[in-house]
Amino acid sequence: MISDQFDDDVEVSPESQAKRAAVASRSTWVSIWVNLLLTLTQITAGVLAKSQGLVADGIHSLSDLVADFVVLFASHHSKREADDDHHYGHQRFETAASMVLGMLLLAVGLGMLWAAFRKLEAPETVQAVHIAALWTAAASLTAKELLFRYMLSAGKRVKSSMLVANAWHARSDAASSLVVGVGIIGNLAGYPILDPIAALIVGFMVARMGWGFTWDALHDLMDRAVDASDTEAIRETLMGTPGVRGIHDLRTRKMGDMIVVDVHIEIDATMTVEKGHAIAVEARSRVLQRHRVLNVMTHVDPWGDHAAALESSAGD
Repeated sequence: MISDQFDDDVEVSPESQAKRAAVASRSTWVSIWVNLLLTLTQITAGVLAKSQGLVADGIHSLSDLVADFVVLFASHHSKREADDDHHYGHQRFETAASMVLGMLLLAVGLGMLWAAFRKLEAPETVQAVHIAALWTAAASLTAKELLFRYMLSAGKRVKSSMLVANAWHARSDAASSLVVGVGIIGNLAGYPILDPIAALIVGFMVARMGWGFTWDALHDLMDRAVDASDTEAIRETLMGTPGVRGIHDLRTRKMGDMIVVDVHIEIDATMTVEKGHAIAVEARSRVLQRHRVLNVMTHVDPWGDHAAALESSAGD
């Protein structure tokens, strides 16, 4: 999963959320300008140099460009505060954006596969490409790899799965440019069929990545729990709170890049309500400070022999 690349320790203050939004906006605008230039260059060069693979790569860059605008839209809305209709805020805009990115990649990949199959059915229609296509593919590969490294670094720095998803979208384009370059070399070496084969491989890569993003986002929208290591880390933080004797029914669900937690905390049954409440507040505060947690709902249960006696008498 994408979010597994992040550390648990993360700030959730308004200032940190504003920083995340600023980094997302800046890195996405860089991606927009790079993808706009690549789209125009790849498609134009592909048409003039008669390379189907390069045209497919240009269409992939165009999908990146559309995806960038989706990310900007989601980043703008996800930073909005909670309101009467959205008590937990708008973090799931990011999850929805990741799902849109995945569906976009899937659709583009399937379109590439269809176009490549059509060419392979009529290999006599495949033309020899011009060497300019190779130089364009090499330049595209370099630009996309640099863009990937920049966006991945930004996404990890602010712990945004949406930015990381968009970075890997850029990496898929870098990989596709590499495949296209190999296909063009084969075409120039006297094997024209390698160009549509390269387009076919690119289509498969794009579709596979799109399916992965869509499937992950779909599960997150269905309140998927965080993985076992994150759950155990939250459990240890709760158990490390002075006064907490035990916990049970710890449940988590993802809210964008954040986590919502429900838990039953066991506290000495002889304590006053005021002291028990203070312990629960402290446990909640520790989890919010140390983990990617948006909110913790605690339920206090009595612990000890006195609690057992109360349960026994209630059952009689």
